[in-house]
Amino acid sequence: MTTQLAQMIDHTLLKANATEAEIVKLAEEAKEYKFASVCVNPAWVKTAAEILNDVPEVKVCTVIGFPLGASTSAVKALETKDAIENGAGEVDMVINIGALKGQQYDVVETDIKAVVDAAKGKALTKVIIETSLLTDEEKETACKLAVQAGADFVKTSTGFSTGGATKEDIALMRKVVGPSIGVKASGGVRSLEDAQTMIEAGATRIGASSGVAIVNGQTSNSSY
Repeated sequence: MTTQLAQMIDHTLLKANATEAEIVKLAEEAKEYKFASVCVNPAWVKTAAEILNDVPEVKVCTVIGFPLGASTSAVKALETKDAIENGAGEVDMVINIGALKGQQYDVVETDIKAVVDAAKGKALTKVIIETSLLTDEEKETACKLAVQAGADFVKTSTGFSTGGATKEDIALMRKVVGPSIGVKASGGVRSLEDAQTMIEAGATRIGASSGVAIVNGQTSNSSY
């Protein structure tokens, strides 16, 4: 197990049928392995935060406007504030994908900024652009809009669409955002080799439900 790698992983459980017992197990594993965070749906933020209260280096991450990105900006901002009040230290928001594809770039940037502003000074904001639904040009534009809106990270995928992270997308995103913005690879990272490939391409964070398997050099059959 490499501690350095563990500290780059958001240990994730976002499936709709996740139980409280599974969330507790996730948080306990994060404590043991010192993952960067646990990433859970908003309803479980308080549960995870209570377990991780005495381990400040392991953050609670949650998702906003997930998984479609089609909530209004006001709802995304409210969801962000509520999550932070419940103990979230990081928020992963999904962009308005339809607006991006329709070239409504002001709408996309304003939507991201609503979450960035709601989280400012209290939580990191990661922007999920859902790469599997975008052309390379759209991926570049989405990353530029996220940077302009003040986001801390850009992230490939929800893990609930038509595809996950690829090394090509990570390299493209890193090229666009430069060295000062984080890049998170999520969706389909199931092994140590997968994680290393993403890191070599420019990822600074890995989102995976297979965190324990990854740091132990095993391969998981998980879909996220």
